Amino acid sequence: MKAGWTIFWLAAIIFAVAFGAAWLLVPDVVPVGYADEPQPSWAVLTAFLLRAIELTAAWVAAIAFVVTFGAWARDRMRRLLS
Repeated sequence: MKAGWTIFWLAAIIFAVAFGAAWLLVPDVVPVGYADEPQPSWAVLTAFLLRAIELTAAWVAAIAFVVTFGAWARDRMRRLLS
């Protein structure tokens, strides 16, 4: 279970770093179709990359949490029934 928690916390930290970087580097960048004015392509690509990292890290954290919690619950049930 220690490895599961390690993966969870690592993914949570990566999510937080990507979120903070997006907030600091490209705070006003929106999808190209919704922009009222032209945006630099580097900003759009950077925002897209950071958002992809955020979403991937969030899914990894969620999956690691569910699997680790399930293993903990199964171990707990075995101890109670034994």
